[in-house]
Amino acid sequence: MAAMYNNEKEKLIVLLGPTASGKTGLAVELARRLDTEIISGDSQLVYRGFDVGAAKPDIKERGGIRHHLIDILPPEAGFNVTDFVGMAKPLISELNSQGKIPILAGGTGLYIKSLIEGYQFNKTAGDDSYRQKLEQLGAEKGKQYVHDMLREVNPEAADRIHVNNFRRVVRALEVYHIGGEQISDSHEVELVYDVYVAGLCWRREELYDRINRRVDTMVEQGLTDEVRDLLNQGLSPDSQSMRGIGYKEMLGYVTGSRSLEDTVDLIKRNTRHFAKRQLTWYRKMPYIHWFHPYLYRGNGLADNVVWNIGRFFQ
Repeated sequence: MAAMYNNEKEKLIVLLGPTASGKTGLAVELARRLDTEIISGDSQLVYRGFDVGAAKPDIKERGGIRHHLIDILPPEAGFNVTDFVGMAKPLISELNSQGKIPILAGGTGLYIKSLIEGYQFNKTAGDDSYRQKLEQLGAEKGKQYVHDMLREVNPEAADRIHVNNFRRVVRALEVYHIGGEQISDSHEVELVYDVYVAGLCWRREELYDRINRRVDTMVEQGLTDEVRDLLNQGLSPDSQSMRGIGYKEMLGYVTGSRSLEDTVDLIKRNTRHFAKRQLTWYRKMPYIHWFHPYLYRGNGLADNVVWNIGRFFQ
């Protein structure tokens, strides 16, 4: 699948990769060198109070670089791909008008793909016949059957949306049916931006080790207390924000239905599975320029990415 570029379009840099691949640190270093700002492409970082489990960069980790789309919503709010695209597009335009090429950093594949390939979710009210078909399947085969359909085409959405929230499950499938399939079937991708997409690729065993160590660090930093505090503030366990990996598993420990050891093991396993699903999304994005962090020492990775970005936009 070829990608078409047009340097008259607004410019954008995307840095993506599976969870725990080192996107945050590299994005900050790139932003510092390129004198620009970062737009978060992570669906969990939008929520205030979701810090430890979301691996949200703190003020020190942000290195003085302005980050957008972080801490913009209360924990009980909903957030989806349409919201993300609607918020990210004007930010990209604003930064371009200032002579800056923004860096979109994140791991939610559907969000990034939708933005740069121009999915038009907002312009379609829905597909009545398809919706009726899904509702009939739900009545005949159960909500879980329809939820499993969603997991097949958009596992990230399936992780966020509870099986009993049938209306949102159906809507997510509609979104994919109207936008995702239509665009994915195209032989040529017309990119909305003049965009350089850099991806971080680790060997599987190294990535899994990074994931396991990150989960251990989250627990040490107080993930349990964070989940408990959110519940004590009145946040429903069924809220969308609580469906994020790390939070939904820790609920079991906080409510006494699972041991801490089993909970930590479950978070690690689910995070590894999530990383595999992210890579599945990225395989649908043939315009990614892949970098292997383990091949570089010191600032070598940042040096190489900056050089390639400069060459791309020259």
